[in-house]
Amino acid sequence: MRKLVIIPTYNERDNVGPMVERVLALGGGFDLLVIDDGSPDGTAAVVRERQSCSAGRLHLIERSGKQGLGTAYIAGFRWALERGYDLVFEMDCDFSHDPADLERLAAATERGADVVVGSRYVRGGRVVNWPLSRLLISYGASLYVRAMTFMPVHDATAGFVCYTRRALEAIDLGGVRMKGYGFQIEMKYTAWRLGMRLSEVPIVFTERRVGVSKMSGGIFGEAFFGVPKLPFRRFRRTERSR
Repeated sequence: MRKLVIIPTYNERDNVGPMVERVLALGGGFDLLVIDDGSPDGTAAVVRERQSCSAGRLHLIERSGKQGLGTAYIAGFRWALERGYDLVFEMDCDFSHDPADLERLAAATERGADVVVGSRYVRGGRVVNWPLSRLLISYGASLYVRAMTFMPVHDATAGFVCYTRRALEAIDLGGVRMKGYGFQIEMKYTAWRLGMRLSEVPIVFTERRVGVSKMSGGIFGEAFFGVPKLPFRRFRRTERSR
């Protein structure tokens, strides 16, 4: 099984080097694709420095300016499918997601899951170092998504996810509309509506220690107003998945 981890970055110079080392040191043979949106702090330069000693397992896509989380992942998914990867992972660069958990997400696909969510809100999952207000907003957002869509996922906004090739090939990536954190909800919901099997693996989510969060009011609003529209959309498998 060929496995690729996709990490979008913007001003993550202090985190990206250690993250590259941790992912490539895992025993499961994970390749890594960093998609950098023109970080002015030199994030991409740090990645380039490490490519020469990565044995071809570290890859970099550089884009001009901030184009949104969703568009970065879509570009990464297409890149992965074109190169024959079997499992494709999303994760943050700030160590809020533990790279060691990648192996647990991969193992869940061996039990039949098409999409595996690293979940904060199932038994065994938790959040560390978040203020109560932010925790309530995040947990409330997941309750809101379940109420609006009936999707059986406890952590719908999670950004630590594994997709099988089968799931990504079934989804019309060009039809994904949300660009911010709503993208995470839309991808999971689309997969579910297309008959993919979703599974959740408990994780410990730790607030970033270096850098600043990219969350904004606009990103939150896109998800809040976009979610009620999802049940009214038609979802069809792509031709290549039939």
